[in-house]
Amino acid sequence: MQDFTNTLVHSLILNEQVELPKKFTFPFYYKPHRLCVLAAKDVQNYLEQQTDFKHNFGLDSKTKGLPIGKMFGVMVVQDKVGALGYLAAFSGKLAESNFVKGFVPTVYDTLDENGFYKKGEAELNALNKEIETLETASEYITAQLGLQEAKTNFEAELKAFKQDIKAKKKARKAQRDQAKKTLSPEAYKVLDHDLKHQSIYYHFRLKDLKADWNTKIQKAEHYLNTFKSTIETLKEKRATLSATLQKRLHEQYRFLNANNTTKDLLDIFKDTVTPIPPAGSGECAAPKMFQFAYENGLKPVAMAEFWWGASPKSEVRKHKQFYPSCRSKCEPILGHMMQGLNVEDNPIQHIVEHKAPLEIVYEDAYLLLVNKPHEFLSVPGKHIQESVLTRMRRYLPKAKGPLLVHRLDMSTSGLLLVAKNEKTHKNLQKQFMERTITKRYVALLDGTIKTSNGFVDLPLRVDLDNRPQQLVCYKHGKPAKTKYEVVGIENNKTRIHFYPITGRTHQLRVHAAHVNGLNTPIVGDDLYGTKGERLHLHAEMLSLTHPVTQEVLEVVCDAPF
Repeated sequence: MQDFTNTLVHSLILNEQVELPKKFTFPFYYKPHRLCVLAAKDVQNYLEQQTDFKHNFGLDSKTKGLPIGKMFGVMVVQDKVGALGYLAAFSGKLAESNFVKGFVPTVYDTLDENGFYKKGEAELNALNKEIETLETASEYITAQLGLQEAKTNFEAELKAFKQDIKAKKKARKAQRDQAKKTLSPEAYKVLDHDLKHQSIYYHFRLKDLKADWNTKIQKAEHYLNTFKSTIETLKEKRATLSATLQKRLHEQYRFLNANNTTKDLLDIFKDTVTPIPPAGSGECAAPKMFQFAYENGLKPVAMAEFWWGASPKSEVRKHKQFYPSCRSKCEPILGHMMQGLNVEDNPIQHIVEHKAPLEIVYEDAYLLLVNKPHEFLSVPGKHIQESVLTRMRRYLPKAKGPLLVHRLDMSTSGLLLVAKNEKTHKNLQKQFMERTITKRYVALLDGTIKTSNGFVDLPLRVDLDNRPQQLVCYKHGKPAKTKYEVVGIENNKTRIHFYPITGRTHQLRVHAAHVNGLNTPIVGDDLYGTKGERLHLHAEMLSLTHPVTQEVLEVVCDAPF
């Protein structure tokens, strides 16, 4: 193996004839080109053998420190005479550094001790410490407690006094009622006059009580504000410094493209959904490699990114496996940086035509079950209109209501339930909500698992950085539970039945692939496993109570794999 740390443009040693790609990789959905696979293998060999830096990737239990896996990238490039080589990069920091020999540098070094960012960061840290000191000072805490105690005592005394007023008012009423029976009109008039004066007396006492306590509370608030005003001034100073520092930092991240046009992060993100760039924008592997290539007159040919290390707790990440670039941070940046390159079309927007009629597995006067093909939408999407729903509207032009009772992921094939009228739809939807409908999926897992049956219980939420992928999240995720039973082992692959208890997006795919689930992705899973001919997941059985006959209807549609 070549000395990896001697250069930033590494030689590609080819023992076979490899044809160059006609177009540059579409980084958000791709199959790695053979040249990228060879380059990635070279980097992986270095990572397995190197002693140049220390970083705990979570692969060795003896290594100290917090385990942090990393995304690495390789970019095959050509120089001006057409010679091939490749660049390597890592996302974020590696071994607490932005600069590691053999890997291209960061676009801007936030770790430079003499740079404005580290100096500004130190100033922010000093402000944070000062604010924390003031907020935890005994005098400030005593002032807070003093105000709270004054308010509490006022409320308690006011409540007691009002109860006393109420009791005395009741007693005066009883006294009047009795006096009317026993006293002469003249004597009653004198008594009533005296009782009215008592009422006025308590009214003024109530006003005095409120005024007295308002004075005490205002005094306590004034004392507390002497501390608060100092803290608020420091917080305003911190917010201003932070915003200024962030803006200046975003201006330092200036990215080239193949047309030799430069834009900073603020320019790139200004017309996006999030005009303020997300934290870490520009620190991923792909922008680093593009920037180095353009700055050094190298032509990008192809790229790929792979994960190195233990899987994080939330995402599905497999050691050495290739993954697409992140969307929230990299999509706007790479959209700019790839201008001037001949890039592959976005395959996600490619319309796969299903000209054959959809197979109807069961049908009666009230409902039907259709066999949805894989890579076919349940309902119209943003770029693709053709779907099961549009087909059903053509097939059932007189049907009323939403038609589809549930959905399947685009890549999943199998049974979809269709209601022909609103009453049937509501009945079936209620059965889904009450979880009285049984669904069975069959899948082929890319490996073997140790258990023959069980449950996976991992809450899920959308990955905001990489929609539509899902994350395991115990704080914000929605409950997701799946029962499974192994059917058999075939050529080191596991045929399995899934019984979803909940119906979250990508639930079965994540529960299969996640390290805390079955840790074995479904064959052909392009999001959580390895892209293949198709996702080997099929909704093969659905059992329900017929809305009209009240009989149990069980329909089976055999898997095509």
